[in-house]
Amino acid sequence: MKKLKHLFERNQKWANDIKEETPDFFTQLSKQQAPDYLWIGCSDSRVPANQLVALPPGEIFVHRNIANVVVHSDLNCLSVIQYAVEVLKVKHIIICGHYGCGGVKASMEDKEHGLIDNWLRHIKDVGRFHSFKLKDLQGEEKVDRLCELNVIEQVNNVCETTIVQNAWKAGSDLSVHGWIYDIKDGTLRDLGTCMVGEDRLLVD
Repeated sequence: MKKLKHLFERNQKWANDIKEETPDFFTQLSKQQAPDYLWIGCSDSRVPANQLVALPPGEIFVHRNIANVVVHSDLNCLSVIQYAVEVLKVKHIIICGHYGCGGVKASMEDKEHGLIDNWLRHIKDVGRFHSFKLKDLQGEEKVDRLCELNVIEQVNNVCETTIVQNAWKAGSDLSVHGWIYDIKDGTLRDLGTCMVGEDRLLVD
């Protein structure tokens, strides 16, 4: 703790600043959480969900992993989705990737990275599924295109979960979105893959 004292000091200042601006903020926040959004994003430290959309604590339920991947066998991610959809009753699930993603880059390299290669296999599969879209691209452009395609694939994966399928069958007002973040200028981009309802209605 002594070595990380500065983080506790920063926390105290942050809490004091919020209480000065809104005295009952933490009192109200502690009573319950009722976010409208589930954010599934990358673990990259440069892509913090709340800050990107300028929302305070309590407004976004968050799950993050390397390269924002949603795998049908990942009980951690599925548990988060289930809690968000069935308990919190979120209205939107946002899968947000980012350009220059290290996980995506690593999946394209012809070398071993250790344990993480098992996780990157999912992104390699995305690249294989969409190889015809990538074959004429090179360098950063190719990486960024795979970042986009990976987000779109994860939107489909979320839509295929029994959790989302059952919510739609029950008439839930739930939509699934695919976004990407540009670290170079701080802006978000909608990839035009908003899915609503079990008929997979695409909403622009």
